[in-house]
Amino acid sequence: MKWITRERPKIDRIASPWLIKTFIDKNAEFIYVPFSDVLNKAKEFDAIPFDIPNVEYTHYEEKSTFDYIVKKYKIKDPAILIIADIVRGADTDRHDIAKESAGLLAISAGLSYNITDDYKLLETGMVIYDGLYSWGQHICTNRIICRIVLLKTCCTKCTINF
Repeated sequence: MKWITRERPKIDRIASPWLIKTFIDKNAEFIYVPFSDVLNKAKEFDAIPFDIPNVEYTHYEEKSTFDYIVKKYKIKDPAILIIADIVRGADTDRHDIAKESAGLLAISAGLSYNITDDYKLLETGMVIYDGLYSWGQHICTNRIICRIVLLKTCCTKCTINF
C-alpha cells in the first residue's frame, strides 16, 4: 500500500505512518510531495492521500488523522489511545489534551529544523514513536502508574478508584 501527503512532515504526518506500519501494513510506502501536487501524484502513484483537506484520511472536527486511522481500523490498544491524545494535542496545538503534547511538538519541530530530507525525518520519527509506544505500554501495565501519570483512566484496566 502506498500513502502520500504533503512534504515537510511533523506530528500527524510522522505519527500516522508509524501507526500504519506498526498496526496496519508493515510494508507500507510513504511519499512526500508539495501540497499542490498531492492529489495528482496520488492518482499517478496509486497512493492513498492523507492529512490534507478533502480526503478520507484527514482531520475530522477536533480529531487528527491519527485519530481517524485508529477509529477506522478499530485499534483498541490502550497505549495507542494514550498516544492518540498526545498526537491530537500536539498536532492541533491543544496541549491541554495531554501534557506530553508540548514536548512532542518541541521534539518534532526540532527534528524538522535539523533534518531536511523528509524520508530521513520519517525514519527518525519512527524511533520517537516506537519509544512513545513503549512508554505507553509500560504505563498501561500498572493501573496506579497509569492514573498518576495520565491523571485519568486510559482503558478498562484502569478502573481503580482513588
